Amino acid sequence: METNNDNSQRTWAMLCHLSALIVLLGIPFGNILGPFIVWLFMKNRYSLVDVLGRESMNFQIAMSLYITIAVILAFAFMPVLIGFLLFPVAGLLAVADIALTIVATVRASNNIPYRYPFIFRLIR
Repeated sequence: METNNDNSQRTWAMLCHLSALIVLLGIPFGNILGPFIVWLFMKNRYSLVDVLGRESMNFQIAMSLYITIAVILAFAFMPVLIGFLLFPVAGLLAVADIALTIVATVRASNNIPYRYPFIFRLIR
C-alpha cells in the first residue's frame, strides 16, 4: 500500500507534466512556466518531481523552439509556396506536444518516469 508521501510525490510529478497545458488557456509561455513553477517549489521535496520537472521543461522548451522555427520559416518562404507546407508541420508539432504531455502525465500517475523523444536537454 502506498503512503501519503508516495501519493503526494506522484501527484506533483503529474502536475509537472500537466501544468504545461495551461498554455491552452492563452497564457504566453505557460507550457514552460507551469512545469517550471511546480519544479521550482517541489524539486527539493520530491526526487521524482526534480527529475520529471526538468524533463518536462526541456521538452516544452524544445517544442516551443521547433514550433517557432516552423512558423518563422513558413512566413519567410511564403512567396515560394513552400511556406504553406510548414504551417501544417507547426500544427502537427503542437498536437504532438499535447499528446506527449498527456502520455507523460499518465506515466507519472503510474509512478513511471517518462523520457520525451526528440529533445535536447538544456536543464540537467
